[in-house]
Amino acid sequence: MEADVLKAFEKARGELGTKPKGIVLDLRNNPGGLLTQAVALSDMFLEKGNVLSIRGRKAEDVRNFGASVGEVAAGVPLVVLINGGSASASEIVSGALQDHNRAILMGRRTFGKGSVQTIMPLMREGAVRLTTSLYYLPSGRTIQKVGVAPDIRLDLPEVPVAANDNKDENVEKAITEGGAKDKYHAPREADLPNVLNAKKFIEDDLHSKEGVLGNTSVESCPEIGEKKDKELGCALEFLKAGTAKKFLAGLVAKGRG
Repeated sequence: MEADVLKAFEKARGELGTKPKGIVLDLRNNPGGLLTQAVALSDMFLEKGNVLSIRGRKAEDVRNFGASVGEVAAGVPLVVLINGGSASASEIVSGALQDHNRAILMGRRTFGKGSVQTIMPLMREGAVRLTTSLYYLPSGRTIQKVGVAPDIRLDLPEVPVAANDNKDENVEKAITEGGAKDKYHAPREADLPNVLNAKKFIEDDLHSKEGVLGNTSVESCPEIGEKKDKELGCALEFLKAGTAKKFLAGLVAKGRG
């Protein structure tokens, strides 16, 4: 993952002849990967500091992972796109960059997979899979169950379904919670049975709030590329604007906000 990002960055810098004016890191629907990849990718955009810690049941059972000195894209504005399909390693990257104020997160709250599983072989045959530790971001906040909240929330369109159209369990849940006016509910870690609650080491009201810098509808975003990607369009508009206030005001001025 980090190798592909570095390759794309070097290619863009080579074509432009200078460093780019902004970067969009797309972690939407990225279920994650290896822990080492998450740390390496975060390291690319951090000058130094902690990336995450892994905490076990005992107070002394803590492992810290940090960024090395130096940054590949120093001074280049960064927007990270996230949604309910961003999980595990993707949440480590987005959360670490948010904690270090290195990137603006845009989209919707992530999945909330912040637990570490260990497979323990049994004596005769088979194995048992146990949750042995949890991920914590540089600020000390947890990923488990709560996920990572975007700085700028991009709201999805309303669900245009009738109350008796309940073939999809997620649509059915949206109907139960408030009828067709509710937005589509992407399943998250918190929706799973017997979900594990994580111990809080810090109360972070700022980063736990979705859209702390503002929110807008996905429908207000311009379409980009063959896929007509509106969320990417909003990310590029933000990089052009430079601040959340100018970005949201620009959408309103263009009749989109």
